[in-house]
Amino acid sequence: MTRRMIGELRSQRWFASDDMRGFAHRQRTQQMGLRREEFLGKPVVAVVNTWSELSPCHSHLRDRAEAVKRGVWQAGGYPVELPALSVGEVMVKPTTMLYRNFLAMEVEELLRSHPIDGAILLGGCDKSTPGLLMGAISMDIPVIYCPAGPMSNGHWRGHKTGAGTHTKKYWDELRAGNITQDDWVDLESRMTRSIGTCNTMGTASTMTSIVDAMGLTLPGASSIPAADSGHPRMASACGERIIAMIWEDWKPSQFLDARSFRNGLVAYMALGGSTNAAVHLIAMARRAGVDLTLDDMSDMAGRVPVCANLFPSGEYLMEDFYFAGGLLALLKKLERHLDEDAMTVNGRTLGENIAGTECWNDEVIRGEDNPVVPLSRGKTLAVLRGNLAPNGAVMKSSAANPKFLKHVGPALVFDSPAEMNRTIDDPDLDVTEDTVIVLRNAGPVGAPGMPEWGNLPIPKKLLKQGARDMVRICDGRMSGTHYGTCILHVAPEAAVGGPLGLLKTGDLVELDVEAGRLDMKVDDKELERRRAEWKPGALRYERSFAALYQRHVSQADEGCDFDFLSTRGLVAEPSIF
Repeated sequence: MTRRMIGELRSQRWFASDDMRGFAHRQRTQQMGLRREEFLGKPVVAVVNTWSELSPCHSHLRDRAEAVKRGVWQAGGYPVELPALSVGEVMVKPTTMLYRNFLAMEVEELLRSHPIDGAILLGGCDKSTPGLLMGAISMDIPVIYCPAGPMSNGHWRGHKTGAGTHTKKYWDELRAGNITQDDWVDLESRMTRSIGTCNTMGTASTMTSIVDAMGLTLPGASSIPAADSGHPRMASACGERIIAMIWEDWKPSQFLDARSFRNGLVAYMALGGSTNAAVHLIAMARRAGVDLTLDDMSDMAGRVPVCANLFPSGEYLMEDFYFAGGLLALLKKLERHLDEDAMTVNGRTLGENIAGTECWNDEVIRGEDNPVVPLSRGKTLAVLRGNLAPNGAVMKSSAANPKFLKHVGPALVFDSPAEMNRTIDDPDLDVTEDTVIVLRNAGPVGAPGMPEWGNLPIPKKLLKQGARDMVRICDGRMSGTHYGTCILHVAPEAAVGGPLGLLKTGDLVELDVEAGRLDMKVDDKELERRRAEWKPGALRYERSFAALYQRHVSQADEGCDFDFLSTRGLVAEPSIF
């Protein structure tokens, strides 16, 4: 590759001129205690950090930022740390998804408005990965994603426990009366036992692994546990590599293409990844000018079975995955599905990156000849359409009870989580295991932000009878750590006039996963009558970012990006006067 000259770097518009503006930029940099020799004539690297004390999965990222800086200094660059919105799950309400686009906007504008030549993006928790990368892809300067890494394995009373997955499992056991309140309190302090993101194949590891397969991280970076000493070494290597990328102008538009996204899909399906990835990948692809649809994902899901034996589909945790060989070992077993000539951030092809990789535990990382869930049993992502979801809905059929994959039952409809929570444990509730529980107004506009409300609770009376799964439908999302026959992302959502808003309690709902169908057994004439009577609810926000979100967000099948950001287009460099 041709090496650029220092004068070709965008940072030099700020630092190299002999006018008053250039003087002021150099002066203010020296105000921070730097000598001219430490920053002049060097590539400027942004270390975009989503650290926060209310984002426990990112609590170590200040230390990782220092490791990145070591690598940047060593390679002859000038690192600058820029804080960005931390969209850590659990604490942020109503959902971090409401703020994913905020983070994407912030990253793009941070990079554009400052003298930045390249960036290292520090994140990991669910929405931080797509948010950081959506902004960086749109800005299109050299960039490497440095994932926060999964937390260490959890154990409780001799049992392997995974964050999120076992929270839900043991919550149901508590509600059923099978464990005590003291057990529950004891579990609370033992399941999440180190820094890092969820140790299951939840949304965090789904997204970091996908972007690793797409070539946006250093090879295999997504598998390294946060507490492992290899993690800060990886962060330092990111800092060193970004300098070479800046000199080469090796930016996303140079290598991120349809092949990259295809490789991401292979990883997604083989991992048994989170349904949330369906929304994020479409949004990222549109930012990159790549046409990616739910049908593309459905096609790959029908080709690649779940091969990673990880919760919630399997039996192990991310630390076990790492010691078995990690993502690269999984990809090596699936190389017939990969576009191995796709380029990556290290300047090599994916095929070169996985060459010579070995698997050290064939029980944790399986091949297609011995999948965790064979395709005949279920897929990572099933796409459904019908008169309840004309534009599509999704589910993880590999994590569902097979007996519900073809099902007809009466709907029990709730218009809000508050209504559902008031009612769901009523011992007199008219509900059986055949009932289809529905929560609507949980979509991008209706909630707003499409919260993870979709893993709807099993009524207590059924839990006590031994039920642990039912057909559940929602226009919101579900945590990637969860499981069950949950149909999600129904589009269009109820709040914008989607047919889910016309469904009534008692209507029969028919699910046929093999046929890809989700329908309500209500005749067209009756649906027309209901549609004529339907009225949109009042929007909950008249101002704030949420109001902007409700006006401009797209539906789930289109990635839930903003209409004014979701395509490629030129944006002028800032004027300097």
